[in-house]
Amino acid sequence: MSKAKFGVVVFPGSNCDHDAYNTLKHILNQDTEFLWHKESSIGDRNVIIVPGGFSYGDYLRCGAIARFSPIMKDVVKHASNGGVVIGICNGFQILCESGLLPGALLRNASLKFVCKNVTLNIVNKNTIFTSSYNGNGNVKPGKMVVPVAHGDGNYICDEDTLKSLNDNGQVVFRYENNPNGAIDNIAGIMNKTGNVLGMMPHPERASEGIVGSSDGRYLFESVINSIN
Repeated sequence: MSKAKFGVVVFPGSNCDHDAYNTLKHILNQDTEFLWHKESSIGDRNVIIVPGGFSYGDYLRCGAIARFSPIMKDVVKHASNGGVVIGICNGFQILCESGLLPGALLRNASLKFVCKNVTLNIVNKNTIFTSSYNGNGNVKPGKMVVPVAHGDGNYICDEDTLKSLNDNGQVVFRYENNPNGAIDNIAGIMNKTGNVLGMMPHPERASEGIVGSSDGRYLFESVINSIN
């Protein structure tokens, strides 16, 4: 497999940064570095992971403080220049707060933290994030099993935004059984140019059979193959 240069951003309160690092560095054998939130540059990294957790304790609003960290200015610049950015769980919230993705994430409809495996329907297979799921014998056609672990995963947007997301093929993943009340069962979306992905489920926690599913690794393999 070819190699990419991944950067995993670390905020105070991040707790999925090492999961992402392990998947990329040790399972997929990629050049991977941690990027501390106070750094002002992402350096030579060409794929940025904004991981899950509770950045700044989720005080004020999930992701609302993290978006002002120095590193995010360069992450936004990287995305604007066509660079790949993936926000997972709290990272998805941060990308929405940063304006890289539309919509927002609210408390789960149940008002309870949800932690379990879920089945996702891969709505758009023609993206840099999903190309390896086409005809892959290791996953069910058009589906992937990955865990969720969040209290604020209820994706919302206005009607015009939802129409635009659907019309432009920006909805990448939908829940087969909605765990949080998200509008239109949305689990993950990308920007119009297709280089920024935000998703609530955790593909980095489903990248080895020993943990119950390796479906998530093919998302990262898709990205690696797309930039080499």
